[in-house]
Amino acid sequence: MTASTEPRTAAQRPAVTATAVPASVPRRGLRAWATKGHLVAAGLITLAFVSPIYLTLVNAFKSQDQIISNPAAPPAPPTLRNLTDALSRPDRIIEIGLSNSALTVVASVLLIIPLGSAFSFWLSRRSARFRGIVLGGFAAGLMIPPAVVLLPTIRILTFLHLDHTYPGLILANVGGGYLSFAVFVYSGFLRSIPAEIIEAATVDGAGSLRIWWKIVMPLLRPATATVAIFLSLWIWNDFMNPQFILGPLKGQTITTGIYLSVGQYSTNYAQLFGVMLLAAVIPVAGYLALQKQFIAGLTSGASK
Repeated sequence: MTASTEPRTAAQRPAVTATAVPASVPRRGLRAWATKGHLVAAGLITLAFVSPIYLTLVNAFKSQDQIISNPAAPPAPPTLRNLTDALSRPDRIIEIGLSNSALTVVASVLLIIPLGSAFSFWLSRRSARFRGIVLGGFAAGLMIPPAVVLLPTIRILTFLHLDHTYPGLILANVGGGYLSFAVFVYSGFLRSIPAEIIEAATVDGAGSLRIWWKIVMPLLRPATATVAIFLSLWIWNDFMNPQFILGPLKGQTITTGIYLSVGQYSTNYAQLFGVMLLAAVIPVAGYLALQKQFIAGLTSGASK
């Protein structure tokens, strides 16, 4: 007896029972929870950044007793005594600290900007492979913590007889990661400059130095504003280099001056907050002055 090999008809085939396809899980609730989670995270991050600013502002206009009793409460009534006491200190920590910090920032930035832009322009005219190797070396320098190279830096400055001097501090700023940051920013912006502009200037007989100064630098104005703002803030807020390179005998920057305002056994917090508020005036004013160029630099770098 052999099995039949004839194909089955449609009537002979087993009926397939239709099953209802399960409805997709509604995602509106998940999206709502995700949105709430993002808002909570954004709120916590904002609170972490805004809290120090708020505490500095409110406590700079409060008395010592009010600060100790409730640091987060607004001043009632506000007083300017903390600011006047900070400006009339016998050690002149505000005048000396602000002038020393301003000198260090201006000298360092004025050296880093031309060096970084000129080197980036020279690097942009090299081969892609060579450019990648050099930028990789600068990236490695950015990843090394400054504290790791502090001791070798001090030894080099001692050998050059520049330790405990402002030229030594400025040289340490120029030779540190600040220059690497400038090279990275300028290298990114130089890719957005059409090569035809450089080629046309070369055909007209302009040299590399003239092309860099007359053509490239005006086009890099947004990048220069970005570099200047970031470097100024970083150098202004730097504590480690002034503390260890300058030392206590060669004057103080504003950051080391704030550190010295904290007493070993007792601290006048009212006056300390006044010093901190005055120390933040110059960076905020500088940022507001270059705000348009800074935003233009960020948007240009993101769109090209």
